[in-house]
Amino acid sequence: MKKIKLYNLGFASVLLILLGSCKKDFLNTKPLTSISSALVWTDGALSEAFITNIYNGLGNGGWSEQELASLSDEAVFVHPGRGINTINEGTLSPSNLGWMDATYEWGNMYNYIRPCNVALENLKTATFSDTALNSRLQGEAHFLRAYYYQQLLRYYGGVPIVDHSYGLNQDYSIARNTYEECVNFIVKDCDSATLLLTGKTLASGRATALAAMALKSRVLLYAASDLHDIPTAKANSSTISSFPNPELLGYVSGDRTARWQAAQDAAKAVLAAGSGYMLNLSAPLSSAAAQQAYISMAMGGASKAPSLDAAAGTELIFMRQFSPDLYTGGPSTDGTSVGLDNGPNGYHNWAGNVPIQQLVDDYEMMDGSKFSWSNPAEAAAPYKNRDPRFYASILYDGADWKPRDKISGNVDPANQIQSGSYESSPGNLLAGLDTRQSTIENWNASWSGYYMRKFIDPDPNVVDNNTRQYIPFPFLRYTEAVLNYVEASIELGQEDEAKTWLNKIRFRAGMPAITLTGTALRDEYRNERRVEMVFEEQRYHDARRWMIAPTTLGRKLDFINVTGILKPGATAPVPYRHDENAYNYNYVPFIDNTLENRTWIDKMYFRPINRDEINRNGKLIQNPGYN
Repeated sequence: MKKIKLYNLGFASVLLILLGSCKKDFLNTKPLTSISSALVWTDGALSEAFITNIYNGLGNGGWSEQELASLSDEAVFVHPGRGINTINEGTLSPSNLGWMDATYEWGNMYNYIRPCNVALENLKTATFSDTALNSRLQGEAHFLRAYYYQQLLRYYGGVPIVDHSYGLNQDYSIARNTYEECVNFIVKDCDSATLLLTGKTLASGRATALAAMALKSRVLLYAASDLHDIPTAKANSSTISSFPNPELLGYVSGDRTARWQAAQDAAKAVLAAGSGYMLNLSAPLSSAAAQQAYISMAMGGASKAPSLDAAAGTELIFMRQFSPDLYTGGPSTDGTSVGLDNGPNGYHNWAGNVPIQQLVDDYEMMDGSKFSWSNPAEAAAPYKNRDPRFYASILYDGADWKPRDKISGNVDPANQIQSGSYESSPGNLLAGLDTRQSTIENWNASWSGYYMRKFIDPDPNVVDNNTRQYIPFPFLRYTEAVLNYVEASIELGQEDEAKTWLNKIRFRAGMPAITLTGTALRDEYRNERRVEMVFEEQRYHDARRWMIAPTTLGRKLDFINVTGILKPGATAPVPYRHDENAYNYNYVPFIDNTLENRTWIDKMYFRPINRDEINRNGKLIQNPGYN
């Protein structure tokens, strides 16, 4: 296949490539750096390059410096002044959107929907001879258009459906379609993509038939949820109840049971077509094996750390793939900086999105019981005997981690997280190396007492502050489809079926089987989804669509204070290390509003449409609570 160099051009009327020809008559010479858009569709390689460029709308997946986790009760962003507090404190407005990632920003999504439309229009009449490639490219275009519309739908509700490319002199004004119309449009695109991509072999990171099926499963699950069933939403929110155009937010009528059935059917199709990773167990894994399995999945099979299973990459259905072979800008531009952005300051990282105590508390004990600060034994040792996914996802005081550099001296030969304060002698407290009083760095540090571990490559050769990593971000993975199937089954009253599949996930996680029924089963499922999909851009949407945001996303921030007090007669280890023979450790959770004074206002169920977009298109109706 012809190799070409790709550029991000915003899909203007030309596609830039390097041509190797020259003519003496400059007046008749075609530009050496461009060809007309019409010629793109005469060459299979150029057509593929055009489609490849549409993937740029995926950005770095969920790994911006500010992450969606910090708009939920998973994490808090520790660096003020970045616009996240604008959202979490409910002060966002059409003229002040706060932090907005490009992967769901209104204008940017339409910038990538347009080339999808261009491609679908032109591929139907393309003249290159490779029909299999043509159908594959059409399938990818259908999937990408569906994905970008899905992004708009779950943040804004119904949006204008644009299924063709506009000319320069056409009127761009168009009204929002109903939520139901948008769901139907996305589902149709997913079905088209599935048909066109079935049997096609694609490079890792490109859309597949299974990806289209998984996206359909997500969209239909959301469509059946409380937020998008308008009678239910009105009963739970006066803001939605008073909105004169509820059809933009959800289904105003129809059979909700049928919507749950459609969601279950779509998820079941994914389960039948894929296999996931280690979901065939008849009993729970050991804690150690479960931790390794979960870390392996988070790495997507891409880490070179010892003991991890590369086969875990089979769990991923659609991902943002990173490869050093795709970049030419050197080590400062390739890969992703998720480790630098979120790792401990004592490792010279930035501690950006740090887990909060509410998340930590929601990891169950190993026996499946709920953790409780009212239990003296559990309060005295809150990091003992917890769900193995806790240890694979969160760095806590005393947790083993990678070797520190020796620039500051061999200050931590034990290689442990130090996010507390510890007596060096009776009455004299020494601040840990990963605190805001660190002797290594004191400006980039967690406020919560925790750091993210999931998605940070545990390979000791990957030094996060100066080495990029190439771990794929999971947009869609098999376990999400399993959870979708479980949720739909619960809502349809098929509890045994739900528990069968939910326990497959729990066995892989090293957790005991669930035997609950009714409301307790639904609550257990929701918590299972919370800890299994943590930091995967799920919780923000789940809390909203279940309409539990007031009691979850709206909670004040809860952190932890850890203090190590020397036992009588004990001598402090030098350098410090976590030592339960020498120290009594005290753990005190506390509420802190310094970074954010979180609240919940029902307008926050949907993002506001930018005032500039409203001014450009007079047919747009603003979301409730923002006028």
